[in-house]
Amino acid sequence: EYTSLNEILLDKELAKLGDSFVNLVFSLAASNRKEAPTNIRVPSKILAEALRKTGHRKRLPSRTDRHRQGDAVEALIIYSWLGGVLSLEESVAILQQRVDSPVEAFADLITTIVNRLDVAL
Repeated sequence: EYTSLNEILLDKELAKLGDSFVNLVFSLAASNRKEAPTNIRVPSKILAEALRKTGHRKRLPSRTDRHRQGDAVEALIIYSWLGGVLSLEESVAILQQRVDSPVEAFADLITTIVNRLDVAL
């Protein structure tokens, strides 16, 4: 039902579900890396910086605050999972590679998702 990446990024309902999913996949990645259960809440600041790093920040309105930028990343990540673009396991594996540098880890994840999406960029 989405025709562009911008529509996905701006979907507030996806962002709500994406918030929990992002925390889950990053917690799983950190747990695997540390070999101990870990619960991590990913701040919007990290997600916003990752979005900027990938060059996709420009897809949002210019006055979009950091929280809403984080929401956009959450929407994108959950959309990719719901749509079968990227599995939970793949998401965890990508994040796990750079879990000690969360901005870089999420930038890698965003880039992977966008490269696989079948919507207008």
